[in-house]
Amino acid sequence: MKEITCECGHVNPEGTVLCEACGKPVEQNQHIDGNEDKKLLNMRYDGSARRSQTYNRTIVDKIWNFFSSVKVGVTLIFITVVASAIGTIFPQSVFIGGADPATHYKDQYGIAGQIYYQLGFHDLFSSWWYMLLIAMIGISIVIASIDRFFPLYKTLKRQKPKRHELFMKKQRVFGETTSDSIDYETFKTNLKKRRFKVYEQDGHILAEKNRFARWGPYVNHIGLIIFLLGAILRFIPAFYVDEHVWVREGETTLIHGTEGEYYIKNESFTLETYDKDNPEDAKFKEAIENQDGAIPKTFRTDAVIYERTNQGVAGADPELDTIKEGSATLNNPLKFDDFALYQASYQLDEFSEMSFKIHDQDDEDTNYGEFTVDLTDPQSTYELDGGFRIEVVNYFPEYEMQDGQPASVSKYPKNPAFVFNLYPPGEETPETSFLGIGANIGAGEDNQYKLGLTGFDTRDVTGLTVKKDHTLGIISLGGAIFMIGVIQGMYWNHRRIWLQPRSDGAWIAGHTNKNWYALRMEIEKSIEGTHIEAPQDQYEMKS
Repeated sequence: MKEITCECGHVNPEGTVLCEACGKPVEQNQHIDGNEDKKLLNMRYDGSARRSQTYNRTIVDKIWNFFSSVKVGVTLIFITVVASAIGTIFPQSVFIGGADPATHYKDQYGIAGQIYYQLGFHDLFSSWWYMLLIAMIGISIVIASIDRFFPLYKTLKRQKPKRHELFMKKQRVFGETTSDSIDYETFKTNLKKRRFKVYEQDGHILAEKNRFARWGPYVNHIGLIIFLLGAILRFIPAFYVDEHVWVREGETTLIHGTEGEYYIKNESFTLETYDKDNPEDAKFKEAIENQDGAIPKTFRTDAVIYERTNQGVAGADPELDTIKEGSATLNNPLKFDDFALYQASYQLDEFSEMSFKIHDQDDEDTNYGEFTVDLTDPQSTYELDGGFRIEVVNYFPEYEMQDGQPASVSKYPKNPAFVFNLYPPGEETPETSFLGIGANIGAGEDNQYKLGLTGFDTRDVTGLTVKKDHTLGIISLGGAIFMIGVIQGMYWNHRRIWLQPRSDGAWIAGHTNKNWYALRMEIEKSIEGTHIEAPQDQYEMKS
């Protein structure tokens, strides 16, 4: 490493702008902090040598310099914030109730939804490029902090009261006093009364106050790193689960995100709406009347939570033990173990069973047998007592006609339709029919029989959000540390005052990272009764 030896004898690392000991500007390095051709010193990082400003030869140097740039860090944060905002325009795919994202966004939101899906914003917060942005922000914060913190720490720790003449004269606040009656003791006493730490070297005085304020931005960085760590841990199931489960009344199903450990049974779902004629809801009467439809008042799921006791036995039916019974309502989750079930959505009157009969093509009053299809688990074949056999050729839980062909847009029986093959007794050639709500079409003109809908049952479906969050404490800690850094850096100011004895008097200079008016007030009160003349703000004089 190339070192720079100052005329004071101090050996500085390569890239130093101001000597760590005496503060003399290193002429060939002034361009690093933009001091060239300027009268006043740029005290950025006190002229300490930073790796990003010193080396740019290897690929490691270039990567380091890229991530240490504040502009790069701010740009990455800006892109992430904009992407996050776009990701909230439409619901993420996990909240669309199991529908196919490829068609859902186009159907629901038109061309904007299609673009949203094709650009990957429907699954933004789990996408690789969003994770890459978060990781790059974390890398940028770590490298920028290391690049600046340690050099600045060493420089401030090694600083001496005795400073070079150029250092003194190029400070923004500087003054010269010609007098042989300067009272140095009173000056030091005044400084101590104002809570300055006073250091002295050969008659030279350095008074320093609130150095810890300089570390505020780095405390911010520590808070942000912890915050991002908490956010990244959310992608590890052991720390964070955010799933969605749909459960039909009477159904028992696996709770997603619990690694096959827990099941839920939906005992019942209850929806209450506001009633303008109900005395309890009278105060909402005007609002109710202004709405076109019913306004939900409460929706509640009464459920039983089971734990699987034979977990890990491949192929075995789950053996379940009841661990909790309770209700989940809006803002009152049903909690068990580390999980909480939040009432999130619902669907009313979903088809559960449909019953059909066989009758003559031209006489609906005839009846050659009936059968019922369980829409959750339809059989492939139904044998009727009269010798008829029904074969389910195709089942569309939520059918739509697409390009002249029936297709299902979800796996949930919201608008079921079937293609049946009907085999009359003793016949090997079937009669094919398409049957759905409002549709009953025979495939052949010679069909002798026809299937007719005789009834159906419905049930309600509840949508529950499954939550487990062990990252909240980490994220809260990061946020708290970040705010401490904000207060530390915003409320306090790092102030330094140098006094240099001269043969005909003394020079005085001051520097602060902000609030120069307060610094001048501090100096004016510190020089009271000392015969030291008040310094001038050279920046204001210049402007």
